[in-house]
Formats: sequence, C-alpha cells, structure tokens
Amino acid sequence: MHEVRIGTSGYSYEDWRGVFYPPDLPKGEMLTYYAQYFNTVEINSTYYSIPHRAVFYHMGRKTPDDFDFIVKVHQEVTHIRQQPAQSMSDLIEAIRPLDEMAKFSGFLAQFPYSFKNTPENRDYLVHIKELCGVYPLFVEFRNWTWNQPMVEELLREHEIGYVNVDQPRLRGLLPPQDIVTTDTGYVRFHGRNTKEWWKGTNETRYNYLYTKEELTEWVGRIGNILKRSTRGYIFFNNHPQGKAVQNATLLKEILNDQLTFFKE
Repeated sequence: MHEVRIGTSGYSYEDWRGVFYPPDLPKGEMLTYYAQYFNTVEINSTYYSIPHRAVFYHMGRKTPDDFDFIVKVHQEVTHIRQQPAQSMSDLIEAIRPLDEMAKFSGFLAQFPYSFKNTPENRDYLVHIKELCGVYPLFVEFRNWTWNQPMVEELLREHEIGYVNVDQPRLRGLLPPQDIVTTDTGYVRFHGRNTKEWWKGTNETRYNYLYTKEELTEWVGRIGNILKRSTRGYIFFNNHPQGKAVQNATLLKEILNDQLTFFKE
C-alpha cells in the first residue's frame, strides 16, 4: 500500500485567521482545528528555538492517534554548524513525548544555498545522521551542486531521506525531481516567487499561490515517488495568507482524481 500524507509547513500563523481558522479561534486551539483537515504537519519553529518537551507533549495531546509530526532541526545544525551535537541532543530530548505517542516521523534539515556539495559537507551529512540516532533524517538542499548520482548513493547508503522541492526555476537552484533514497518519499512546495526569492523576506519569498495546472505537473513525479516508497510526505511552505492550506487541499483533490492507487 502506498500512503501519502499532505500537510503544511507550520500551522500557527495569525494571517490564517479568516482564511482557514475562524477569526476568534484561540491560538491554543489552532492545532486541534488543523488536525480536522490534515493528518501531518511540519514544525518549523524549532529552526529558531528548541522548546521544552512539554510543548511537544501538548501538541501530541491535541491531535488524533493517526496524526504525525516532522520537526525541522535548529539553525545551529544546518546554518551555523558549530555545535550540532548539543543542538540535536536538545531537540531529541524535546520531541520524546511525540515519540512516546508514536507521532514523531523524523527530522527535517533544510540547508542553505551556501551549503555546497563538497567532501567535507558530505561527511557532515553523515555526522548529522549519526546524531539523529534511531530517528529518520530528511535533507533539503538548495544548491544545484547536490544534483549528482553520487549524492543519491551516499544518502541511500546512510539511510538519509531526500527532499524533492518545487521552487522558482532560477539558475543555481535544484529542478523538480522524483528522487527517493529511503522507504519514505518527501516533497516540499515553496512557491515560484522568482522576484522575491533571493532578496525577499520569509513572508514575501513564499507568498505564492499555485494554480491547478502547476500542481498537476507534479502528479507523475509524485506517482513515481510513491511507487518506490511505502509512505510519502508532501508539505506546502507557501504559508502567507493561508495559501499553503489552499494548495494542500487542492493537491489532495488532484491526487484523488488522478492517482488511482489512492482510492481504497
């Protein structure tokens, strides 16, 4: 059976009020509301700070039994890279409540464009996987130098998941792909906001609403990913004004219509 889980990158955005969330919904009830429509979510706030384990305990309590979480690693691991061991140790301690509830499905490491394919950086990837211990690790690259067969071989050898991305078609960035290096496929949609990609903020860079035609372009790739994996994750990071929710819902409809093996 091929399972696909579709969700968004983060959920507690104030500008989703009136678009997805009821305007007067308490912030503490956002995740419960979100979980009525989606069965997975990426937690991106951990990139900025690692919370106390009680935060993840309450997240787990607010979601159904079949809900799961992917948690982004702290910027120390992907961008600063001075004390990754301590950072990962702290994050692993924080997510333990989710693991105990069987709701934790792995770490996401989103590396910057400046992180290029070098021998040192390949060794660093292996080191981070070791720091993750028994937990799955999924890596997202931004720099085109990682688009090499040897990288796929390295990731497969060390059981590191590859994150396929949809982003602007700009020189130096990775193109759309359907690479699978573990038993789990992964896709992230960032939008195609070409003008704001390099100099924009997190609000302007990801402020993009996909059309049905643009999402339909991915049906073949998603099918290829799921044929070679037991589970697939698809997350939308185009969060401004709830665009991620709109596109995640639309992609669900497209896949239900076009990929027959989703129909039970």
